[in-house]
Amino acid sequence: MSIVVPAYNEAATIEEVLRRLSTVPFRSEVIVVDDGSSDGTGDLAAAVEGVQVIRRPRNAGKGAAVRDGIAATTGTIVVIQDADLEYDPKDLPKLVKPLIEGHADAVYGTRLRGGEPQRAHLFWHYAGNRFLSLVTNVLFNTTISDMEVGYKAFRGDLIRGLRLVSDDFRFEPEVTAKILKVPGIRLYEVPISYYGRTVAEGKKITWRDGVRALGALVRFRVGP
Repeated sequence: MSIVVPAYNEAATIEEVLRRLSTVPFRSEVIVVDDGSSDGTGDLAAAVEGVQVIRRPRNAGKGAAVRDGIAATTGTIVVIQDADLEYDPKDLPKLVKPLIEGHADAVYGTRLRGGEPQRAHLFWHYAGNRFLSLVTNVLFNTTISDMEVGYKAFRGDLIRGLRLVSDDFRFEPEVTAKILKVPGIRLYEVPISYYGRTVAEGKKITWRDGVRALGALVRFRVGP
């Protein structure tokens, strides 16, 4: 299993994320992609034994960081784990369970089907996410509840075989669109806990990213 951790200025949380990942009951390679951080995130990650660190010279965005991380993976399963502790690695075993059991090709965590601790969402983030998920379902004839979730797992050969081009948060709609266009794809969702941050606490995604995501869904529905 490979765990890709894109990180930009997450010095406050990167060590704790890596500590929690070290307790996951799977043999895993952990790849941190430091996306041009200026707060020592990369150095903190490099000091953790067994962690591979890829350093980008300048900040390019989550999509670019994830793409570099995916290219470095070797595992039969690839997990995207954000570095900010909004998603708790304790949920990772149930996230990958449908993949391990051979039921799924990709698994998305969902913050919107209940059953796990949830910090109250910022209303417009919640409404925007529900709208983007609805558009995804209409465009791709599916029923996912949380397209924008940052906790995703894939068959390694599947995700490494996709040509991904988005550098920013458009990674989420792009990867979703491209896997949903794979014939016979088996996409599952599992409820996960969510410890969301406010902008003041360091949340980086904004309403502008939602507008870009909508454009990306349409772009990748009609094009490659």
